[in-house]
Amino acid sequence: MVDLNPLTAWRRFLALPNESRPKTLGMAFIVSAVCALMVSGATVMLRPIQAANRAVEQQARLEALISGIPGMTEVLSQAGGTVSTVVIDLNRGAAATGVQPETLSAALEDSGNWTGLTPAQDLAGLGQRPNYAQVYFLRDAGGDLSLVLLPISGAGYNGLIDAILALRADTNTIAGLAITNQSETPGLGARIEEAAWLDQFRSKTVADASGTIRFAVARGQAGSEYEVDGITGATRTSNAITRMMRFWLGPDGYGPLLQAIRRGEF
Repeated sequence: MVDLNPLTAWRRFLALPNESRPKTLGMAFIVSAVCALMVSGATVMLRPIQAANRAVEQQARLEALISGIPGMTEVLSQAGGTVSTVVIDLNRGAAATGVQPETLSAALEDSGNWTGLTPAQDLAGLGQRPNYAQVYFLRDAGGDLSLVLLPISGAGYNGLIDAILALRADTNTIAGLAITNQSETPGLGARIEEAAWLDQFRSKTVADASGTIRFAVARGQAGSEYEVDGITGATRTSNAITRMMRFWLGPDGYGPLLQAIRRGEF
């Protein structure tokens, strides 16, 4: 009669010679199984801690991002609120369905999540525009919207220019601009990163009463509430900033989102 007692089987297994193949394979399997259980258990236990750490890190990155925009440290201290991150469906001007900040990069690897631009649309010289973008909202202590931070980009003289544009809650007043990446000519176009030049963007108006986008980098000195001074010897870079701003503030960029904000949907 076969003894089916697990304890008896275990004892027989342990009694096998250490050099026997069944015992070697069996012990390897047991060790692997125990390690897998320990790793799985640790993952489950640590997941809430990891999520909390990621949230703290993200908040720190957002605050650093905002503080990097000229004049934003003062705004942050006045607002006393929180910064949140939202992935926007640019076509609808609404929060994206099924795409979160942590899955955005993977979503944009799909060519179907990009929109081709005609020459008339492509003011920023990008060729195509992502269907989703991660934007940031700063709310005051009462929960009211204070700032909207919009990543923007466009073709410069020597390569892509990336920036973060901060708009006031009215979506028509610039709170600041930060250049996050550029490869323009040193001493000329690269001056777009200088604090003195970026300071000019504060309080500039984006569009006129009819809704026409008027913002521009002037050819010389700014002559209106819509302009900032041009950079001497860097006409192409100055024009690139103008086109980049007008594209992303227009209907093929963040236009639908800005309209939704004005309707009170955010």
